[in-house]
Amino acid sequence: MQAEVTPAPKPKVDQSSAISHKRAKGYNLHAGDKYYAFAFLGPSLLVLGTFVFYPMLRTLYLSLFLTNNVGRPTVFVGLKNYIGLLTSSAYQASLQATAVYVIGVVALTLILGLLLAQLAVKKLAGIQWFRTIFSATMGVSVSVAAIFWLFIFSPSIGLFDQIGNFLHLPIVAWLTQPGPAMFAVIISTVWMNLGFTFLILFGALQMVPQPLYEASAIEGASESYQFFHVTIPMISPTLFFTSTVTLIGAFKSFGLIDLMTAGGPNNATNLMVYRVYQDAFLSGNYGIASAESVILAVIIALFTLLQFKFLEKRVTY
Repeated sequence: MQAEVTPAPKPKVDQSSAISHKRAKGYNLHAGDKYYAFAFLGPSLLVLGTFVFYPMLRTLYLSLFLTNNVGRPTVFVGLKNYIGLLTSSAYQASLQATAVYVIGVVALTLILGLLLAQLAVKKLAGIQWFRTIFSATMGVSVSVAAIFWLFIFSPSIGLFDQIGNFLHLPIVAWLTQPGPAMFAVIISTVWMNLGFTFLILFGALQMVPQPLYEASAIEGASESYQFFHVTIPMISPTLFFTSTVTLIGAFKSFGLIDLMTAGGPNNATNLMVYRVYQDAFLSGNYGIASAESVILAVIIALFTLLQFKFLEKRVTY
C-alpha cells in the first residue's frame, strides 16, 4: 500500500508588494528620458537663469566692489559697503522709514480688507455694487493712482484741505512735511492693495460653513464672539497668505513713492527700495546699490521666515 503524499504548501505572495513592483516596473526610467526632461525644463531653466539667478549672483558680486559709472567693478572692498551702509545715519533713517511704512501698510490693508469682506458677505440690498467698488482698485495702474492721490492731497484744490477749510481747520501740507507725507503714501498704497486683499478674503468668508454660525448662535454666542472664534480660525490660512504677500509687496513698493514724493521731503519717504534706485541709476554707485539690494533681500527673507515660524502655528487647516 502506497503512502499518501501531501503536496507542499505554496508560498504566500504579498499582493501589495507584487502590485507595487508592477507599478514600479511600469515607471522605469530609460537612458533617453533625460533628454525629454531637459527638453521640457530647459526653457524654464534658461529664463530663470537669465532673469533671476544670474542677476542675483551678479548683484552679490558687485556688492563686494567699488564700481565706475557704468557698473563695472574697479576695487575689491569686501564687506566695507555693508559696514558703511549699516553705520550710516542716512541709511538707518531709511530703515526706520521702511519699518513705519511696512507696518502701516500691512496692518491697515488686512484690517480694512477683512472688514470690507465681512460687510460684503452680508445679504444687503445693493451689496453687489459695493463688492464691485471694493475690488475696483485692482484695475487701476500705479500712475493713475498717483495722479488721483496727488489731486486728493493737493494743498490748494485737494479734497482733504477743502474739507479742512469747510471745518475751519488749518491747512496741512500733505506732501511737503515728513509726517503727513508718510501718511499720504501709506494711505495711497493701502488703497491700491485693498482690492486684491478684499477679493481673497471675501472668497474665504464665503467658504465658511454656515452650520458653524447656526450652532454658535443656538449656544447664545454674540456676533463679535463668532467673528473672533469662528470666522478668524476658519479663514486663518487665507489671512496668513494675504499677510505674507502684503508684507513682501510693501517692502518692494516703488511706483507711488517715486511719483508722489520721490523719497522726500527730507528723505522722510526714502524707503529702502527707492534708495536702491537712487544710488544705482541717479548716482551711479552700483556697488552700494547692490549691497542695499542684498540687505533688502535678507530682511524680506527673515521677516517671511518669522511669519512662517510664529504665525503658521496659529493657522487652522
